[in-house]
Amino acid sequence: GYFESYKSEIAAYELDKLLGLNMVPVVVERRVENELGAAVMWVEGVRSWESVQPLPKPATWGFQLARMKMFDDLISNSDRNKGNLIVDADWHLYLIDHSRGFVTDTKLPQELQNIDRKLWDRMQALDEAGLKTTMGAWLDSRQIQALIRRRDAMKKKIDALVAKHGQTIFF
Repeated sequence: GYFESYKSEIAAYELDKLLGLNMVPVVVERRVENELGAAVMWVEGVRSWESVQPLPKPATWGFQLARMKMFDDLISNSDRNKGNLIVDADWHLYLIDHSRGFVTDTKLPQELQNIDRKLWDRMQALDEAGLKTTMGAWLDSRQIQALIRRRDAMKKKIDALVAKHGQTIFF
Protein backbone atom coordinates (compact mmCIF):
# COMPACT_ATOMS: atom_id res chain seq x y z
CA GLY A 1 0.00 0.00 0.00
CA TYR A 2 2.99 2.34 0.00
CA PHE A 3 4.20 4.39 -2.93
CA GLU A 4 7.90 3.50 -2.24
CA SER A 5 9.34 5.48 -5.11
CA TYR A 6 12.07 8.04 -5.48
CA LYS A 7 9.30 10.24 -6.88
CA SER A 8 7.84 10.65 -3.39
CA GLU A 9 11.08 12.36 -2.30
CA ILE A 10 10.82 14.84 -5.16
CA ALA A 11 7.09 15.35 -4.52
CA ALA A 12 7.82 16.08 -0.83
CA TYR A 13 10.39 18.69 -1.80
CA GLU A 14 8.09 20.28 -4.40
CA LEU A 15 5.23 20.43 -1.89
CA ASP A 16 7.59 21.86 0.74
CA LYS A 17 8.47 24.66 -1.71
CA LEU A 18 4.82 25.25 -2.58
CA LEU A 19 3.93 25.57 1.11
CA GLY A 20 7.01 27.61 2.08
CA LEU A 21 7.85 24.98 4.70
CA ASN A 22 11.64 24.97 4.22
CA MET A 23 12.06 21.67 6.06
CA VAL A 24 12.72 19.20 3.21
CA PRO A 25 16.22 19.30 1.68
CA VAL A 26 16.50 19.97 -2.06
CA VAL A 27 15.66 16.88 -4.14
CA VAL A 28 15.93 16.57 -7.92
CA GLU A 29 15.59 13.74 -10.40
CA ARG A 30 18.87 12.38 -11.77
CA ARG A 31 19.82 9.59 -14.13
CA VAL A 32 22.85 7.51 -13.15
CA GLU A 33 23.92 4.62 -15.38
CA ASN A 34 20.55 4.57 -17.14
CA GLU A 35 18.65 4.42 -13.81
CA LEU A 36 16.36 7.28 -12.71
CA GLY A 37 16.37 8.26 -9.07
CA ALA A 38 16.40 11.14 -6.64
CA ALA A 39 19.48 13.17 -5.74
CA VAL A 40 19.05 14.70 -2.29
CA MET A 41 21.13 17.66 -1.12
CA TRP A 42 23.42 16.62 1.70
CA VAL A 43 22.90 18.82 4.76
CA GLU A 44 26.22 19.46 6.53
CA GLY A 45 26.78 19.51 10.28
CA VAL A 46 23.56 17.85 11.35
CA ARG A 47 22.76 15.88 14.47
CA SER A 48 20.37 13.01 14.85
CA TRP A 49 16.99 13.37 16.52
CA GLU A 50 18.15 11.08 19.30
CA SER A 51 21.27 13.13 20.05
CA VAL A 52 19.32 16.38 20.57
CA GLN A 53 16.59 14.95 22.79
CA PRO A 54 18.36 15.54 26.13
CA LEU A 55 19.39 19.09 25.14
CA PRO A 56 17.45 22.26 25.95
CA LYS A 57 15.40 23.28 22.94
CA PRO A 58 15.00 26.74 21.42
CA ALA A 59 11.66 28.52 21.54
CA THR A 60 11.01 27.57 17.90
CA TRP A 61 11.16 23.82 18.58
CA GLY A 62 7.44 23.30 19.28
CA PHE A 63 6.57 25.37 16.22
CA GLN A 64 8.76 23.15 14.01
CA LEU A 65 7.25 19.97 15.46
CA ALA A 66 3.73 21.28 14.77
CA ARG A 67 4.70 22.04 11.16
CA MET A 68 6.23 18.58 10.75
CA LYS A 69 3.03 16.93 11.98
CA MET A 70 0.90 19.05 9.66
CA PHE A 71 3.09 18.13 6.67
CA ASP A 72 3.08 14.43 7.58
CA ASP A 73 -0.71 14.44 7.86
CA LEU A 74 -1.06 16.15 4.50
CA ILE A 75 1.13 13.58 2.73
CA SER A 76 0.05 10.69 5.02
CA ASN A 77 3.62 9.90 6.00
CA SER A 78 3.15 7.12 8.53
CA ASP A 79 6.88 6.39 8.69
CA ARG A 80 8.15 9.48 10.52
CA ASN A 81 10.69 8.23 13.04
CA LYS A 82 13.85 9.39 14.78
CA GLY A 83 15.97 8.04 11.92
CA ASN A 84 14.49 10.45 9.38
CA LEU A 85 14.69 13.66 11.36
CA ILE A 86 17.91 15.66 11.45
CA VAL A 87 18.77 18.94 13.15
CA ASP A 88 21.42 21.45 12.08
CA ALA A 89 23.59 23.63 14.33
CA ASP A 90 20.93 26.39 14.30
CA TRP A 91 18.25 23.95 15.49
CA HIS A 92 16.54 23.83 12.11
CA LEU A 93 14.62 20.56 11.79
CA TYR A 94 14.96 18.75 8.44
CA LEU A 95 12.51 16.10 7.29
CA ILE A 96 13.96 13.28 5.21
CA ASP A 97 12.65 9.97 3.84
CA HIS A 98 9.15 10.40 2.48
CA SER A 99 9.05 7.07 0.67
CA ARG A 100 5.93 5.96 2.52
CA GLY A 101 4.02 9.17 1.95
CA PHE A 102 1.62 10.12 -0.80
CA VAL A 103 -0.57 7.04 -0.47
CA THR A 104 -4.13 7.11 -1.80
CA ASP A 105 -6.02 6.72 1.48
CA THR A 106 -7.08 9.49 3.85
CA LYS A 107 -5.23 8.29 6.95
CA LEU A 108 -3.86 11.12 9.10
CA PRO A 109 -0.92 9.59 11.00
CA GLN A 110 -0.22 12.50 13.37
CA GLU A 111 -2.27 13.84 16.26
CA LEU A 112 -2.40 17.60 15.79
CA GLN A 113 -2.36 19.82 18.86
CA ASN A 114 -0.92 23.10 17.63
CA ILE A 115 -1.24 24.65 14.19
CA ASP A 116 0.95 27.06 12.24
CA ARG A 117 -1.71 29.44 10.98
CA LYS A 118 0.29 30.62 7.93
CA LEU A 119 1.11 27.07 6.88
CA TRP A 120 -2.52 26.06 7.38
CA ASP A 121 -3.67 28.99 5.22
CA ARG A 122 -1.32 27.82 2.45
CA MET A 123 -2.56 24.23 2.81
CA GLN A 124 -6.16 25.38 2.53
CA ALA A 125 -5.31 27.26 -0.66
CA LEU A 126 -4.12 24.07 -2.38
CA ASP A 127 -6.30 22.89 -5.23
CA GLU A 128 -6.19 19.90 -7.52
CA ALA A 129 -5.35 21.89 -10.66
CA GLY A 130 -2.43 23.68 -9.01
CA LEU A 131 -1.10 20.46 -7.50
CA LYS A 132 -1.30 18.71 -10.88
CA THR A 133 0.70 21.53 -12.45
CA THR A 134 3.34 21.53 -9.71
CA MET A 135 3.50 17.85 -8.82
CA GLY A 136 1.93 15.98 -11.73
CA ALA A 137 5.31 14.66 -12.88
CA TRP A 138 5.80 12.97 -9.51
CA LEU A 139 2.29 12.00 -8.40
CA ASP A 140 -0.66 10.55 -10.26
CA SER A 141 -4.17 12.00 -10.08
CA ARG A 142 -5.29 9.52 -7.39
CA GLN A 143 -2.43 10.58 -5.13
CA ILE A 144 -3.19 14.26 -5.67
CA GLN A 145 -6.90 13.74 -4.99
CA ALA A 146 -6.02 11.82 -1.80
CA LEU A 147 -3.84 14.72 -0.67
CA ILE A 148 -6.81 17.08 -1.10
CA ARG A 149 -9.07 14.66 0.83
CA ARG A 150 -6.53 14.49 3.67
CA ARG A 151 -6.35 18.27 3.76
CA ASP A 152 -10.15 18.32 4.07
CA ALA A 153 -9.96 15.73 6.87
CA MET A 154 -7.35 17.90 8.59
CA LYS A 155 -9.78 20.83 8.42
CA LYS A 156 -12.37 18.85 10.35
CA LYS A 157 -9.81 18.00 13.03
CA ILE A 158 -8.54 21.56 13.23
CA ASP A 159 -12.08 22.94 13.41
CA ALA A 160 -12.76 20.54 16.31
CA LEU A 161 -9.57 21.69 18.06
CA VAL A 162 -10.62 25.32 17.67
CA ALA A 163 -14.09 24.52 19.03
CA LYS A 164 -12.51 22.86 22.06
CA HIS A 165 -9.50 25.13 22.73
CA GLY A 166 -10.16 28.32 20.81
CA GLN A 167 -7.50 30.23 18.93
CA THR A 168 -4.81 29.14 21.41
CA ILE A 169 -3.95 26.20 19.13
CA PHE A 170 -2.46 28.55 16.51
CA PHE A 171 1.15 29.74 16.36
